[in-house]
Amino acid sequence: MMYHIKAKHPGVMSDSSQPKITSLLPGGRRCDARRSEAITQLVSTMIETDMRPISVVEGEGFKQLIQYLEPEYVMPSRATIIKRIVKRFEEKKDALKVKLARADKLALTTDCWTALTNESYMTTTCHFIDADWEIQSSVLLTQSISVRHTSDNLAEKLTSTVETWGISGRVLACVHDNAKNIVGANSPTRLPWDSVPCYAHTLQLAINDGFNVYVCRVIVAAGRLVKHFSHSHPATVALKAKQAIMQLPQHRLIQSTKTRWNSVCDMFDRLVEQRWALSAVLSDRNVTKLQDARTLELQDDYWQIMTEILPVLATLKCVTTVMSLENDVSISNTYPITFSLLEKHLLRAEDDSRRVTEFKAKVRESLRKRMQVDTENLMSLPPLIASMLDPRHKHLRCLPPVKRERANTHLLALARSVDLASISLETSAASASTSETEQPAAASSAMLLLLGGDYHGQTHEEGEADSEVGRYLREVSPSLENHPLHWWKANEERFPRLAILSKRYLAIPGTSVPSERVFSAAGLTVNRLRSRLTPDHVNMLIFLNKNR
Repeated sequence: MMYHIKAKHPGVMSDSSQPKITSLLPGGRRCDARRSEAITQLVSTMIETDMRPISVVEGEGFKQLIQYLEPEYVMPSRATIIKRIVKRFEEKKDALKVKLARADKLALTTDCWTALTNESYMTTTCHFIDADWEIQSSVLLTQSISVRHTSDNLAEKLTSTVETWGISGRVLACVHDNAKNIVGANSPTRLPWDSVPCYAHTLQLAINDGFNVYVCRVIVAAGRLVKHFSHSHPATVALKAKQAIMQLPQHRLIQSTKTRWNSVCDMFDRLVEQRWALSAVLSDRNVTKLQDARTLELQDDYWQIMTEILPVLATLKCVTTVMSLENDVSISNTYPITFSLLEKHLLRAEDDSRRVTEFKAKVRESLRKRMQVDTENLMSLPPLIASMLDPRHKHLRCLPPVKRERANTHLLALARSVDLASISLETSAASASTSETEQPAAASSAMLLLLGGDYHGQTHEEGEADSEVGRYLREVSPSLENHPLHWWKANEERFPRLAILSKRYLAIPGTSVPSERVFSAAGLTVNRLRSRLTPDHVNMLIFLNKNR
């Protein structure tokens, strides 16, 4: 056809070549150096934000896409992109160090995890409250661990992290799970800060202690049923059909896992919701063999236990959800919630069955022991101190009068230990570094340095601290809906010593969730498709992604 047109109709075909895409752009736009730089920067940002493998720039499909959108753009090499990511990492790292230098005290969370490549990593995050009474959270380091996870080795890793970031001597506490090695690493004999067990993990351990032999059988049988529907496509299709017929929600079943909190509650809840649809599928011999149905079908007693225990598990799940909120005050809720569970939600109700009663009793006993409720050092634990510094919980109604008085005495001792003059000196020194014209402030700082903050006498300072704590405790507590940091921002000048303590203790997370949530991003980063990533590159990508 083309030959005929050219031979018989030469005027129809034009010899001119097809116009380039650049000729159709407004003003004949070209990919100059400035635009090329902007595209390269966007490619690097895409890798950081979406946790893409650095090798994406070498992919043929990606190159074709860029070539179509910008024909004159030359795709940079993998090495060039790595250099840019390293530069961005160093810039953000320096900026974060400046922020951390302004913090009086900080808190850490840490956890260890294993990537799909079977490499072991340790992530550490830091948290503090800034001058505007806002919680600041950042990922500090994700480092490879090639040695055994002993307490000494983990303590050495944490010490190295603190020294690298220049925050030695300013870490108040570290939040971690209840594994023996990390608990030992954060002991006073190894590290100079308070050890705070993750409350969500502690609660989960207490819940597991409550599962007796019979309830464990129910969990195993329920998990076997869920596994069948997860691995059998015909059963899954049949379940969707039964759900539609019975007008049940089109929900998938949920499998429980030991490493995921509240997964037993989620599994029981979904099974109870879909009970009759599941029974219908198991009764259909076109879908389920008789032998399989006999193995998978749950006994009526099992269904009854799941139904009865669900309300208790739902309450405990609510606790975990509240305590796992990031960028919000959570540690001060630890003991008010604990005592609420011990004295209300885990007590036997009139309509509780024998097995539910046993479950509540075992969880209650385990939680009481794990949270050191009956120990003498309860008043010195950071979560209880934080509760006193939270204006909503300061009166500690959950404690008996004797322990409440001891807690007040401990708070008073902490308030007396706050050296306002020293903090004013640090503030003056920081101001002097940015302005050389403030000679009076510098002279005042020099006098404080030479004569000491207690020049006018320790009795006067103690009297002011006593008055401040007394006024704070006498005031009516705000409602639970009030945000504690908003309250402190409005009352900082009235209670200067307690405000300093509040910034220190309320910044401590109640759980180790901040470091554990890094795992989801890390799962995208460290997998078999990215086996070329070095531990340094893993750290950089996670740091840039989480500290945007």
